Amino acid sequence: MKMAASLLTVAAVFLVFCSGAVGFPTGQAPRSSLGCGYKSCPATQPGMLNVHLVPHTHDDVGWLKTVDQYYYGGRNNIQHAGVQFILDSVVDQLQKNPARRFIYVETAFFIRWWSQQDAITQKVVTELVNEGRLEFINGGWCMSDEATTHYSAVIDQMTLGLRFLNDTFGECGRPRVAWHIDPFGHAREHASMFAQMGYDGFFFGRLDYQDKRRRMNEKDMEMIWRASESLAPPTADLFTGVLPNGYNPPDGFCWDQSCSDAPIQDDPSLEDYNVDTIVTNFLKVANDQATIYRTNHIIMTMGSDFQYENANLWYKNLDKLIRYVNAKQSQGSKVNVLYSTPSCYLQELHRANLTWVSGSPSLLVSVYMAMARWSVCVCVIASQYPLLLLSTPSVKTDDFFPYADDAHDFWTGYFTSRPALKRYERISNSLLQVCNQLEVLGGPSSKKGPHGDGDSETLRKAMAVAQHHDAVSGTEKQHVADDYAKRLATGCAHCQVLVSNALSKLSGSGAPRVYCENLNISVCPLTESSHKVRYRVTRSIINADLRIHGNSAEFSVTVYNPLSRSVSWAVRLPVNGSRYSVTDPSGRLVDSQVIPVSQSTQDIRRDRGYARNELLFQAQAPPLGFRTYSVSLLPNRPLRASPQLGTPLYLQNKFLKVTFDPETGLLSSLTNMETKQTMQLKQNFYWSNSVVQEVWQQFGPWASQVVRLYQDSRELELEWTVGPVPVKDGHGKEVITRLETSINSSGLFYTDSNGREVLERRECSHEADRRPGGGMRDFRPTWDLKQTEPIAGNYYPINSRMYIKDKEQQLTVVTDRSQGGSSILDGSLEIMLHRRLLVDDYRGVGEALSEPGEYGEGLVVRGRLLLALTPPAAAADTHRPLAESLVLQPLISLQDGDLHPNTLLEFSGLQAALPPAVHLLTLSQWDRDSVLLRLEHQFQAKESQSHSQPVTVNLQKLFSTLDVVGVSEMSLAANQWKDKMTRMEWKGNTGEKPLRQESAEPSPWEVTLKPMEIRTFLLRVLQR
Repeated sequence: MKMAASLLTVAAVFLVFCSGAVGFPTGQAPRSSLGCGYKSCPATQPGMLNVHLVPHTHDDVGWLKTVDQYYYGGRNNIQHAGVQFILDSVVDQLQKNPARRFIYVETAFFIRWWSQQDAITQKVVTELVNEGRLEFINGGWCMSDEATTHYSAVIDQMTLGLRFLNDTFGECGRPRVAWHIDPFGHAREHASMFAQMGYDGFFFGRLDYQDKRRRMNEKDMEMIWRASESLAPPTADLFTGVLPNGYNPPDGFCWDQSCSDAPIQDDPSLEDYNVDTIVTNFLKVANDQATIYRTNHIIMTMGSDFQYENANLWYKNLDKLIRYVNAKQSQGSKVNVLYSTPSCYLQELHRANLTWVSGSPSLLVSVYMAMARWSVCVCVIASQYPLLLLSTPSVKTDDFFPYADDAHDFWTGYFTSRPALKRYERISNSLLQVCNQLEVLGGPSSKKGPHGDGDSETLRKAMAVAQHHDAVSGTEKQHVADDYAKRLATGCAHCQVLVSNALSKLSGSGAPRVYCENLNISVCPLTESSHKVRYRVTRSIINADLRIHGNSAEFSVTVYNPLSRSVSWAVRLPVNGSRYSVTDPSGRLVDSQVIPVSQSTQDIRRDRGYARNELLFQAQAPPLGFRTYSVSLLPNRPLRASPQLGTPLYLQNKFLKVTFDPETGLLSSLTNMETKQTMQLKQNFYWSNSVVQEVWQQFGPWASQVVRLYQDSRELELEWTVGPVPVKDGHGKEVITRLETSINSSGLFYTDSNGREVLERRECSHEADRRPGGGMRDFRPTWDLKQTEPIAGNYYPINSRMYIKDKEQQLTVVTDRSQGGSSILDGSLEIMLHRRLLVDDYRGVGEALSEPGEYGEGLVVRGRLLLALTPPAAAADTHRPLAESLVLQPLISLQDGDLHPNTLLEFSGLQAALPPAVHLLTLSQWDRDSVLLRLEHQFQAKESQSHSQPVTVNLQKLFSTLDVVGVSEMSLAANQWKDKMTRMEWKGNTGEKPLRQESAEPSPWEVTLKPMEIRTFLLRVLQR
């Protein structure tokens, strides 16, 4: 009680101080200094509540309309939006008042607009940027999704956008702040990447409604996000702020042409004069908002989706708002309003000099909040004694998934939505990396060669657009999803030409190359019938008696491996013969097998292909290189019959044994033959020595699976096929696969973050919280969850893997695309594979998620899950390279007929494979004589006894076709020199400081990577 009394006395003293304060001049104060970045920030008023007004527009790179429609303003019957007119209008209005500010985010739109401007307009814009009046925020090609994107694609799209800004505007074009105001939840790995790209802070708009309520009550809306358990602080530490109104203006203060709020009518001789009312309302809104933040600075986003097409409406009213609110200072008001930007707001938070450590609100905070509610002036207390009055900010170490905006609306289904597009995006990313690598290894002739003009830029831009939070996420309209896929297809076609040219240069063979893009449904015209036998095959099919004779039908298979280690890859080709010989570059026979095409595959492909069989062989490919195999037809022989249901079934190689229930055909156990660990395993689908051994399972007319065990594989492959999901009963369905095991998971499971670090997920807080019937997973690390949706509220994004474990065993599932998953029951893992809904979710899209598929009957989707059973201590040694091989899978190209005798059949772009812990993340042409290289340590700290250690690579001994003659290290996004990078340190000190420098390496060519570290280099190279 004594403490409380003394605190109130202190507060009373400051109240007297406030009431006697001298007023400040009206209007906005001039800039503190000329220049861009933090130097251009306007002066603020100490001892006042400073309200930073941030004019902005949020321009989706596709959502309800395509990216082109949004730019040009087409299809306004769907949504009125035209980005080109927004930029036209904003640039015009910024010139009319030097105090005005505007931020822009989506480089994909800006680069289009910039290229259409004349030299005079470009000069004006450059001056606005150099003065900090037009500021780029975030700066990537788009505002990427955080749940369904892979880190490699995110880095690429950020690099693409930031490079344009750097090339065009120099240092003044570099964004200081990351800005993700619309994505539906936020990933820890994104924060880590932003920190490593050099951003000083990160602001977002969406978080779970319960989390937001808690943070508002505890003044915890701003925090330090410690975004890596492996990287030493502050490498992945990022100041993070939650915006107060999502990304919209406060209620009553929207002055866009799309809004209905009253403008400021300031002529007292006219009707509807409202200045006093608006000022009073604004002061209340500002003071209310101040109660949930910790300093005497608050931010207000003044804009929303596709706003400022008529920027005069906004700026004319904002000019008046600033003038009239600040005029109240002469009457004792302590609120100062100014045009600002997120970076200028961030600078003021940094100057507050708070110590950002974990804590909870103090009693003084409660007093402060109460005084603010009484409209008592407390700003001086906040500005002069922040550490006395303010609660201690928190440090966050988990993520912001899953996200719900009310009790029964969890944004978790989109983790799986549009599964075909999600897979196509992942395949396109793999091809882009192959394209980038071969453009470097093949040299300048890769773009213009015997196969035509090719390029990587088209696919790079299409992939960048696909990372948008309404693209790969699956939250767009159907016609927009189709447009994303079309862009990827166009980009892939361009890259295939480049790849063909590069392979021709490297191999010496100019013969045409074929890329069969439908191998997953056994369609490839070249392998189904070569030109030498096509007529006889066609005639035999008509007679329902397939007979192919002779060995003249020969073709070659080139397998290019984009990984920096050798790989073994199962090649599956549709054929019509029953016997083939496969030879490697040395002429040695390779084990091969011919098996029938499954019935589900025949049903999917319909008349697009007619192969009855598949030829299988295991291809070995060198690091960053290719190996070519020759295939010849041999005389036919009958295929072996498959065992019938009721026969004891098992698959076994030297690593794994898989057993099936003889009555149901379902999985029953999985045994690691090396460790002799056996795990009971049950799998089902729900909706609410030869090269390979296979078991086909049919769960119904629209759900089937093939279980595969390859000869030298340590993992089990489950190839699932789902669709068309039936909806004639009037009910939409979400299809999952659930693996139920004997593992005692103790309420824990684990998921990856954007394909990199793994986060622990807790099913519930303690054993007593388990609900009858299996224990639902109702837990959040930083707040007490009141669960209202026990299924949707326990789903998390999976970008590459999830697992459960106990002391003895770990079951890891590796996915081939982004999906949603959980562990609803102890010892189980479930993954949502497909969803088809009949009702719109009323979250803006305006149509149900019911994809028609190719034939209008509903989408059929096929995918793969890889299962690995290992001791927990050795699990990462298996699942890290396994996930890597699914993200960057080999590219298969085919050539018809015999190859020229002088053709080079094997090539590696590396002098030697990189160490197992090192992943070559990026190799792409930067300009004529330089390439961009990223090397990544792909293991987390302490997760592998063998590989969670620093590893050193010599850059001069890396490539077989390039001499490295110069090297400069860069930021992760390659827009800053590493030794020149500065970031704000949030330790209570002000000003920018250089990043902590590691001890000097013994040689500029020797690069040491620590666990989870990515290092980016610009190499000057000469072709050998």
